Amino acid sequence: MIYLVEHFYSIQGEGKYVGSPSLFFRFGGCNMTCVGFGCQEIAHDGTKILGCDTIYAVDKKHFSQNWTKIQTTKELLNILDSYKFPFSVDIVLTGGEPLIYANEKIFIEFLNEAHNRGYKIFFETNGSINVDFDKYPIFKECIFALSIKLKNSNEPLKKRINKDIIKSLISNSKEAFFKFVIDEKSIGSELEDEINSILAYAPKTKVYCMPMGANKLEVEKNSEALVEFCKAKGYNFSDRLHMRIWDKQKGI
Repeated sequence: MIYLVEHFYSIQGEGKYVGSPSLFFRFGGCNMTCVGFGCQEIAHDGTKILGCDTIYAVDKKHFSQNWTKIQTTKELLNILDSYKFPFSVDIVLTGGEPLIYANEKIFIEFLNEAHNRGYKIFFETNGSINVDFDKYPIFKECIFALSIKLKNSNEPLKKRINKDIIKSLISNSKEAFFKFVIDEKSIGSELEDEINSILAYAPKTKVYCMPMGANKLEVEKNSEALVEFCKAKGYNFSDRLHMRIWDKQKGI
């Protein structure tokens, strides 16, 4: 069973392709919670849930009433067909963690059809779930934004970093780049060592660093120190453009 949380047309707000017109499919479910990010969402029953800035697409227990069950490929294609573009746009598959559905027939069929129609397909992934590139060659045609979780996520090291999976995603995909979420208080030698240990698996892969935050103010608070960190290390600073423009609004 595949769960779709929302779909919307906007611009890419993060990473290498920031600003690109993109059609987003946000899928429900994730293998992590990232409570260390400290973003808060109020569930339907009034419970306060902590996690990443898209916790509503992660926590099935508290938010699944807003998730849509997708049972056929046609349902996803109907959504795709509902958007009429007179120009080329990208398709961004995000979550949650979209690769939890990497072996689902519906998911694979949708990817193949979207690719056949000429769409460029992007995955926003935490880079911890293996993909069978031989069984499903469509993944070789996709671009992967690897948002590898750092210590500030409060996820266990063994859960968030798997060197073999990282190497496989980078070496087999059409294109891949790292995208780290960083807060001001985490910047220091320990952070540098952690990032360096990850880059050792793929030293030629581009690095983009984003300010942590669940809203515009938090992103701004973490931005200046992160810019200086990127300047010192030679990394790319990635703004979170959607938050700068629309703050906490969803579906944009």
